[in-house]
Amino acid sequence: MVKKIPMRQCIGCGEMKPKRDLIRVVKPKEGEIALDLTGKAAGRGAYLCRSAECLRMAQKSHRLERSFSCKVPAEVYEVMLHELSEADGDS
Repeated sequence: MVKKIPMRQCIGCGEMKPKRDLIRVVKPKEGEIALDLTGKAAGRGAYLCRSAECLRMAQKSHRLERSFSCKVPAEVYEVMLHELSEADGDS
């Protein structure tokens, strides 16, 4: 039997991709929105491609704010952009 690959939609570009190719952005019940590189953190999740371009597109069209139903400060995007560039350097 063929194992089904879980697919998720990138909130930046809107493409459907395998879950493990994307990075999860998580918003816990109380706390700051952040990248969840493990994919296991508790809270509401949204998925992004591993590119700064998709993060910028999500920021420009306020897709994270729509996904999490709250205002996302610009500093959060800066931190995520920094983490994303560090994560890209590792692979």
